[in-house]
Amino acid sequence: MTSRPLDRLLRPQTIAVFGGREARRVIEQCDRMGFAGEIWPVHPKLDEVLGRRCCRSLSDLPAAPDAAFVGVNRVLTVDIVRGLSRAGAGGAVCYASGFSEATAELADGAELQQALLEAAGDMPILGPNCYGLINGLDGALLWPDQHGMQRVKRGVAILTQSSNIAINLTMQTRGLPIAYVVTAGNQAQTSLADVACALIDDPRVTAIGLHVEGFGDLAALERLAAIARRSRKPVVVLKVGKSEQAKHAAVSHTASLAGSDAVADAVLARLGLGRVQSLPALLETLKLLHIAGPLANHSISSMCCSGGEASLMADAAVGRKVEFPALQPRQLPRLREVLGEMVALANPLDYHTFVWGDLARQTEAFSAMFEGGCALNLVVLDFPRSDRCEASEWMTTADAVIAAASATGTLAGLLATLPENMPEPVAERLMSNGIVAFSGIDEAITAAEVAAGIGEAWDRPPPLPLLNVVPADGEIETLTEADAKIELAACGLPIPGGLQAFSPGEAAELAERLGFPVVLKGLGIAHKTEAGAVVLNLRDPEAVSNAAAAMASDAGYLVERMVDAPVAELIVGATRDPVFGLSLMLGAGGIFVELLEDSIILPLPATKADIHTAIARLKIAKLIYGYRGRPRGDLEAMIDTIATAADYVVMNAAHLEELDINPLMVLPEGRGVAAVDALIRRRR
Repeated sequence: MTSRPLDRLLRPQTIAVFGGREARRVIEQCDRMGFAGEIWPVHPKLDEVLGRRCCRSLSDLPAAPDAAFVGVNRVLTVDIVRGLSRAGAGGAVCYASGFSEATAELADGAELQQALLEAAGDMPILGPNCYGLINGLDGALLWPDQHGMQRVKRGVAILTQSSNIAINLTMQTRGLPIAYVVTAGNQAQTSLADVACALIDDPRVTAIGLHVEGFGDLAALERLAAIARRSRKPVVVLKVGKSEQAKHAAVSHTASLAGSDAVADAVLARLGLGRVQSLPALLETLKLLHIAGPLANHSISSMCCSGGEASLMADAAVGRKVEFPALQPRQLPRLREVLGEMVALANPLDYHTFVWGDLARQTEAFSAMFEGGCALNLVVLDFPRSDRCEASEWMTTADAVIAAASATGTLAGLLATLPENMPEPVAERLMSNGIVAFSGIDEAITAAEVAAGIGEAWDRPPPLPLLNVVPADGEIETLTEADAKIELAACGLPIPGGLQAFSPGEAAELAERLGFPVVLKGLGIAHKTEAGAVVLNLRDPEAVSNAAAAMASDAGYLVERMVDAPVAELIVGATRDPVFGLSLMLGAGGIFVELLEDSIILPLPATKADIHTAIARLKIAKLIYGYRGRPRGDLEAMIDTIATAADYVVMNAAHLEELDINPLMVLPEGRGVAAVDALIRRRR
C-alpha cells in the first residue's frame, strides 16, 4: 500500500499535458466538462493548443502542476516523470505502454518499468498503459478520449485496470451517477486499492466499484475493506479471470476443490467486499449501494401487474441468498380493499391492472406492500418505446412508487425486466427521488444479495487479519501417510491407532498386535482408493498378508484399527493460492467429494465460530445434525479437530504447501472424530 497522497492527482486545480494528439484531447475533454482550473500544455514545437500558450519544456511551467498527463513515448515518459517528481508535482498519468505488461514482446519492459518507478520517487503515478481519470464532480480530466460522463454533485467511483472497459462503463444509460472513473493500467506503483482508499475519503463518493483482473497487494485489499467499513461506504468487486479449479498436477482433492476463484470469493466475503460476475450486475449493484448502502437483511417484496413477471421474480431467487417473505396479516386487509377480491395476495404479488392509471389507488397499494418490513421493495415495470408508444400511464406508476416510498419511509426500486425498457430520463428521475431504477431481474436480485451480504459482514465484528506469510524456498516433499499422521497426532488431531510395516508378513504380525478388524493401506500412493491401495475390514492375519502381497507397495504398508461407521465423512484441507496464500477447505469427504461438490473455503486464521458457521452452510451438515432420526454427529469434537487443523496450517504457513485430511470420520455424539487419511506437502 502506497503512502503517497493522491489528493492533488485526483482533484487537481492545475493540469499539465505533455504530448501531441492525446494531450490535445485531454484539454478538449476538460473544456467540455467545464474544468475551472488552469491547463498548461507542454510541447517543444507548438506555440498554442486550443487557445492556451504552450510551454516549450517542463522547466517553463509557471508552477509545479497538481496533475500531469504524460502522453509521449515510453522512454521519454520516464524522463518527464523524473522532472515532474523533482519539481514537486502532485502526480501523473502515464499513458504509454511497453513496460512490464509487455515483457513477452519487449525485453526491456521490466527494466523500463523499474526506471519509471525510480523516476517517480514519492510522486504518485497512474499506469503506465492507462488512460487516466475522469473526475465528474469537479470536471477535472486526465483522459485522452471520448466518454459518456456528465457533471454530478455526488455519485459512485468506478476503478479498473482496463481503459476500454472504463470507456464502456461511462457510456451507461442506466441513470447511475458516476463521480469518478479511474484506470490503473499495470499498477506499477499505485494500485486500484490505493486509489479506492483515497476516493472513499471524498464525502461526495457514495460507493466504490472495482473491475479487477488480478489482486496484487493483499494488505492493500484488507486496508480498503477496513476503511470502507469505517466510512460506511460499500465496495463491490467484479473479479475476472476465473482459474481452472482442477489443477491437473495436484495429488489431493483439496487442490482440485480450492481453486483461486473460490478462494477469492471467500476472502472478499470475509472482508465485507461484495462480488459480482458481470458488468451489468456491477452497475445495478452500485445503483442500489448509491441510494441505500448495504441492506439490513435479505428480504424483498415484489409487485407487478403480470403473473408471468411474478413467476420470473420468484424463480430468480431460487438458489440465491434472498427471500420473498410471506405477507404479514396486517397488510392483507389494506391490500384486499384497494386491489379487490380477484387478486391472490402473495409475495411476489401480481396486482393485476385494476388500479392501473389511478395514482391514488396505486400509491395506496404500493404503500401497503412496502410496509411489510422488507429491506427492499420492488415494483416491476417495463416502459414502452418512446418512438412508437405513449407512456403517461407508466409514469403514473412511477409517480406512485415515489409517493409510496416517501409516505412509508422505505426503500423501493422500480425494475424493468429488460434494460432497454428503462429510459435514461426516467431512471435519472427515479434515482434523484431515492428510488433505485433497476434494469434486469437477475441483476436486481444480485444487487440485493450483494448489498445484504455487505450489511451482514459489517454487522459482525471486524475480521482477524488474513494469514499473509511469505512462503519459504526449497524443494517440495510429500510425506507418507504414516509420517503425516505422526505429525498431525503430535498437534492433537485424533488419528486411529496404526503401525507401519515393510512386508506382507510384518503387516500380518502388526495387525494381530493391534487387534482385528484392521485397515491395510499402501504407502507412497496418491488417491489410494482409486489405485486399489486400501483394503477395509480385514479380520485375520492371512487376509492381511494376502492383501499386502496384492498391493506390492514399494514404500511399505500402514496397518490401522478399523473406525466404527461414521455419521458423516468430511474433507478438511488447505492449499496455497498464489495470491491469497493458505486457506482452509471444508466439505463432504470420502467418496462424496466429487459426487456432491459440497465444499466451502474458509480464510485463515479462523475461529471456532467461523468453522461452525461454515459447516452449517454445507449440504452434509444435515447428516451431522441428525437427519431423519439418524444419530447426531459429535459436533463439538468435529469443530475442535477442524480448529486444530487450522492452527496447524497457520503455525506451519511458511513451509506448508498442501494439507489433505480425507476423510475425517464424524462419529456419533460423544464418540469423537477420526482422521483416517492424511496427506502433507511442504517445502523442505
